[in-house]
Amino acid sequence: MTTDDDTRDDGSTSERHRPSRRRFLAAGGVAATGALAGCTGLFGGGDDGDYGPPDYDAADAAMEAMAISEFQGSGAILEGRPAPGGRSMEDLPNLSGELAIYLGGGEGGLYRDLFDVLEAVYPDFSYTAQPKPSSELAAQIAEEAQTGQLQADVFISIGAGSLGAVVEEGATRPLTAETVEPVPGAFVEPDNNWVGIAGRARAIPYNTDQLDESDLPDSVMDIPNADPLQNAMGWAPTYGAFQDFVTAMRLLEGEDATLQWLEDMQAAGIQSYDNEFLISDAVSTGELDAGFANHYYAMRVLNGSPDRPLDLHFTRGDAGSLVNVSGAALLDRDENAGLADVFVRHLLSAEAQEFFATRTYAYPMLPGVQPVGDLPTIDELETPDIDLTELSNTGPTTDLLTEAGVL
Repeated sequence: MTTDDDTRDDGSTSERHRPSRRRFLAAGGVAATGALAGCTGLFGGGDDGDYGPPDYDAADAAMEAMAISEFQGSGAILEGRPAPGGRSMEDLPNLSGELAIYLGGGEGGLYRDLFDVLEAVYPDFSYTAQPKPSSELAAQIAEEAQTGQLQADVFISIGAGSLGAVVEEGATRPLTAETVEPVPGAFVEPDNNWVGIAGRARAIPYNTDQLDESDLPDSVMDIPNADPLQNAMGWAPTYGAFQDFVTAMRLLEGEDATLQWLEDMQAAGIQSYDNEFLISDAVSTGELDAGFANHYYAMRVLNGSPDRPLDLHFTRGDAGSLVNVSGAALLDRDENAGLADVFVRHLLSAEAQEFFATRTYAYPMLPGVQPVGDLPTIDELETPDIDLTELSNTGPTTDLLTEAGVL
């Protein structure tokens, strides 16, 4: 980590510039613990990339621009939010050069808002993004890899399945250990070929006027037989997140048990909706007592209507507590390899993780960055032991849903 007596490559000290960054961080509210792997800091590349000589004026200008308000969202459940902890952008090498990104999903363009901030912060950095569905981009990358004509430096996918698919095609190169180090191992590919940048947890939104949390089982497999939940729940069986959840159940519990669960839920009077936001909203108004949905839909409802009687229950260690991720992989090109790695490191900075947490309501990948509202942190969830890339195998899942009469 940089210190106040650091020395430049030319022998002069950076002391004149340091206080301004410290003042900025204090004013901006970023908890500049920064002591993880970012010891090379703004004062030179120091990893596998060549970023040229340090530009102290540019670094100071960058930090002046990087007020935390540039990254943070707003709303009722974000008031009084603690400063994000973890590795700050202050401790990272500058971004410099042109980066090509394949952008799958990305929360309707919000990810590009983050990239635009980075582009504004670093005058020598620019990017181009090709947005398409993640699965479509994965197929495109596979074709390009087979001909040795990869056209992008980074692939950002809305799900681990598409990331796993490009790894299987040999289209990726490992991220550096320094980049992935702050992220829990469950969200890093074993050989560092991809890393999660934002998480979404399965949860059970429930109406607190109509149910106590003690009414909700700790195992999702027990829900069909829970008396308080009869004729009280909703699901969205055509929704991708729901099918990921059923895929996880199939992998963890087996096809016979999953088929039985689907049939038992229908016998318990579950109602179908088109998407999981509608379920969370219906729970908050009392139309439903509970449902199955990704956690962030309830957060969106509460950020607009904080007085609604809505809370989330998390099961323990099963498909009901699955955390899937949006993630990033480096594509196997010689060009921009160092820049691409440092770019992903920026996505895993305290500031960017604050962006994901407060603008998309995703689970941050850094334990030092709090999720929104009263959610437990990522390391407090009891997630199942599952290879997230296996979630891409949805064919048997849709067969089960069809056999059960759900689709």
